[in-house]
Amino acid sequence: MGEERRAVVFDLGGTLMEYRNMPNVWVDFYASAFEHVRCTLLPALSDDDLAAALQKLRSYNPSVNYREVDYTPEKIFTDVTAGWPGDFQVQDVIRVFFSSMQLEPYIYPETLAVLQKLKADGYVLAALTDVATGMPDELHRSYCKELLPFFDLYVSSVSCGWRKPNPKGLEMIAERFSLSPQAMLYVGDEKKDILCAKRFGCRSVLVDRKGSGADFGQDFTVKDLNGLYVDLGHAFAGVLPL
Repeated sequence: MGEERRAVVFDLGGTLMEYRNMPNVWVDFYASAFEHVRCTLLPALSDDDLAAALQKLRSYNPSVNYREVDYTPEKIFTDVTAGWPGDFQVQDVIRVFFSSMQLEPYIYPETLAVLQKLKADGYVLAALTDVATGMPDELHRSYCKELLPFFDLYVSSVSCGWRKPNPKGLEMIAERFSLSPQAMLYVGDEKKDILCAKRFGCRSVLVDRKGSGADFGQDFTVKDLNGLYVDLGHAFAGVLPL
């Protein structure tokens, strides 16, 4: 039998890329996004309609009400818009809501070069990312389209139905490529990424771009992806043969 392949799994936001000029939390977008829906699509909506919708969407946000299970945008916005007057399609509300945010993706300078090196070295590369509450997965993918060709598998909270730190996404990746947890490394920038790796049983790397010194129990800490590439040998040493 041949040696088991190794896989490096990446979170996306804050790890490989970010959105420029966005607030610290998604809920800060909600009021202006709903106002955009009213102005663009449904002028009959009252202030009370918008306030109720905002509170409902806020209740779905995991930073407000912790949850690991994820829901489709259609389910979330059907609930959010329940009782709204007029004739409308939920898909149109979703489209207009997120178009108002004018998100501008920014891929970190070293990201593409490091992914190219890892690909050339024969690693299985995968993405495991949480999608913003109510955002369609296809929209989320459009913001990282330059990264997608490098991944052998892309898994999101929408596609697997679970948000981190639930390990379901890592389990799906392991099953797809017949990998043991020891053959996998998860790279992220948040506590939930490290907890996800721990619950799954693989090693973890925290990308600490701001030098916060945070300790979530990660196995390794790097300041950027260049550091990750240098430390990969150490990450798998003692777990798999070099």
